[in-house]
Amino acid sequence: MSAQVTFRPADDRHADLLARMYDGAARWMLRSGIDQWKPGGKSAAHFRERIAGGEVWLASHGGRAVGAYELWWEDEQAWGPQPPVAGYVHRLMTAREAAPAGTGRALLAHAEGRIAAGGRAVARLDCLSDNPRLRGYYEAAGYRAVGEEPGKLAADGTRYGVTLLERSLTPRGGVTSP
Repeated sequence: MSAQVTFRPADDRHADLLARMYDGAARWMLRSGIDQWKPGGKSAAHFRERIAGGEVWLASHGGRAVGAYELWWEDEQAWGPQPPVAGYVHRLMTAREAAPAGTGRALLAHAEGRIAAGGRAVARLDCLSDNPRLRGYYEAAGYRAVGEEPGKLAADGTRYGVTLLERSLTPRGGVTSP
């Protein structure tokens, strides 16, 4: 099941690629009846800002970009003030036309490894509260719902609800037993 992909940190040269990948993932979600992302929702400027302020990782397979994710070290907007025990995965996305089976799980595993290597014991993420399909994907990957944030603030000033999910990690990048 594990996709054979390689990872590298994204840099400013990848911002347009990341925006196109986001749009492709958003179009796939819409076609699949998943109401989560909208095409045009994240620009190259968004990804440049995330690259400058943290970690954005790009996955490749056969010389082609097939996925990416953002790793944040805090996420007060969704999780509120927290002690430094977790890393937060955002914008997990695959290039559906090029990604081998298992790329999404490979992205999650890489993020979990980065979080554990950073000395944190928990991987966290969120998805729209009214998105049972995506929630089910994360739960099948070992995440468990631990709460709801009904008023997360969007870039355009609107508020929306998210389900908060997390997974415990071992210090060296593995996952703890349930």
